[in-house]
Amino acid sequence: MKTDKHDTGSGQASPPHRPALSRSYIAAAALALIDANGLRAFSMRKLGAGLGVDPMAAYRYFKDQEALFDGVAELLFDELDVDSLPWDGTWRAVAEGYCRRLRDTLVGHPHAVAVFATHPVRSRAAADASARLTERLRAAGFGSAHAGHVVRCLREFTVGHALSLAVLRPGGEAADNPAEQFETGLTAMLDGFERLT
Repeated sequence: MKTDKHDTGSGQASPPHRPALSRSYIAAAALALIDANGLRAFSMRKLGAGLGVDPMAAYRYFKDQEALFDGVAELLFDELDVDSLPWDGTWRAVAEGYCRRLRDTLVGHPHAVAVFATHPVRSRAAADASARLTERLRAAGFGSAHAGHVVRCLREFTVGHALSLAVLRPGGEAADNPAEQFETGLTAMLDGFERLT
């Protein structure tokens, strides 16, 4: 009778297999490493060790570390789950939801904010979300140029806010409420943009 090569004959289950390497799996491992140790401590060698493979294996999926960081930025964007935003609601509800989710995602990965801030998210999902939000603004009465500017301004404000939190030293802004500051700034921006319709 043929037996499985992992069968020890002891009745114990075979050890779990490591998932096959893929772009998304490698990017997720890189993000986990950045979350745990910080961006400065990241290296392709440490990534390889964490994956249990030769560090060069990652280069079959990403041409260099910068391309890998592009993948990490895409992974962060995917956490927003933009498809579940209130697209049937007002333009303002969609914009608020988008900004809050982006902020929460980045605040949840403080060591990776710089990666997101410095690497354009080129995924189809990100492009579709940007186009969808821009079209939602146009439908609400914004001109084509203004709609695009609003989308970029909201993203830059939100990423900038998260970036400022990521570089704060303990005790540096102890008296401030970052979430309240964010909401104040977001409200002021949206109030101002509303005058463009």
